[in-house]
Amino acid sequence: MPSESPGSGITAGPGNEKGEHDLPARQAERDDQAEIERLRAEVSYLRAHSGAGTDGASVTGSRRGRWHAWVSAVLIVLGCVLAPLAVIGVWAGNQVSDTDRYVATVAPLIDQPPIQHALSAKITTVITSQLDVQALVNQAASQLAADRAPRLSTLLKNFSGQIASGANGLIGQAVARVVASPAMARVWVAANRTAHAGLVRVLSGQGGGAFSVVNNQVTISLGPFITQAEQALANQGLSFAAKLPSVNPTFTLFEAPDLSKAQAGYRLVSTLRWVLPFLSIALLAAGVYVARRRRRALLRAALGLSASMLVLGAALAIARGVYLNSVPQSTLPPDAAAALFDTFLRFLKDGLRLILVIGLVIAAGAFFTGPSNVAVQTRQGLRSGIGWLRARIERTGLQPGPAGAWTRARKRPLQIGVIALAALIFVFWGQPTLAVAIWIVVLLLVALGVIELIGGRTGGPEPAPPS
Repeated sequence: MPSESPGSGITAGPGNEKGEHDLPARQAERDDQAEIERLRAEVSYLRAHSGAGTDGASVTGSRRGRWHAWVSAVLIVLGCVLAPLAVIGVWAGNQVSDTDRYVATVAPLIDQPPIQHALSAKITTVITSQLDVQALVNQAASQLAADRAPRLSTLLKNFSGQIASGANGLIGQAVARVVASPAMARVWVAANRTAHAGLVRVLSGQGGGAFSVVNNQVTISLGPFITQAEQALANQGLSFAAKLPSVNPTFTLFEAPDLSKAQAGYRLVSTLRWVLPFLSIALLAAGVYVARRRRRALLRAALGLSASMLVLGAALAIARGVYLNSVPQSTLPPDAAAALFDTFLRFLKDGLRLILVIGLVIAAGAFFTGPSNVAVQTRQGLRSGIGWLRARIERTGLQPGPAGAWTRARKRPLQIGVIALAALIFVFWGQPTLAVAIWIVVLLLVALGVIELIGGRTGGPEPAPPS
């Protein structure tokens, strides 16, 4: 039978049913108290930032808010406009100042079939014009006639065209194999490494070196490649190739009718290649700092930065079409010109894709840490999921113990420290790729999840963050 303890007002009995019924009530009371604290914090924030007070103070705050908004918008727009120029400046500067970077840019060209075909055709034409198989066949026929072999001499003269064509075809096949060989790839890399100083002179308008400008065409000397091909032909039994006279023709890399304008633009960009990135970042940061709603300003700046990279990508696509239409087929076949353009600008395209992704990541972070319903529900869902995982782990007997209390007391500094560490790793990586950026973001999310798992709080809704 249940019994009632004197003066207690609580009925004791099996399972203490009244005490159990009080648990939901106490939990509801705690939730109500947490909701009240959240509302108080939100009201305090709104009062502090609304400019409320006298009518004059309210009007002054409104005017100041409009002034801040305009200045912030202008700064962010200027930063986004300068961002593509900064990317181009850094890319152009790397091509000139960093020999290894330049060699890494042009090295894959020798592996492109269109470039191999164009080089093979050029080298074959040079060798066959110097060799003149037709003249050699006629000379052999005359020698046979002098040696009293008229029938053989006549036969040789009748088939001289077919013999010359077959010999030229054999030379072309041999040259194609040489151009596609690893030995030629090494020659290509060595020649481009040596010619890097010449490229600097071309872009600065001086010309000279292995690279030169002739009739608005940027060309590279083929002397080392012809020497390599002649040695390979001699090794294959065509000993006459080793006796050919030394020649040094050129291979056109770019048709540049507006080279002078490009050089002037390059000199300007290369001069500002260190200033433009810092200026763009400073303008974006100042635009966010001046804004009254900094989180919203950060979201807009990040989206604007990503949009500027899309504009740069569209401009490069237009420039590619203009370039391909401007190159005569007699100078460079269309497929070779396309391969050259795409290979030479691939690091620039990788850079704009990287910045585009970074902008989207920052925009996503600014949005999902904001006060919108979607952001709040997303955070609550993640926190509930982590809480469920924490409860499952605790049921197995694993407890965070002192580490959990320590992490809970320092959770915000730990989160800021992890984000700062990820930013430093990205900045000092050297030349981060898109894959590196994705891995850094993934590891950052994992680290933040671990901090929340170990030091997360339970119970009560989160306070509303400022916008």
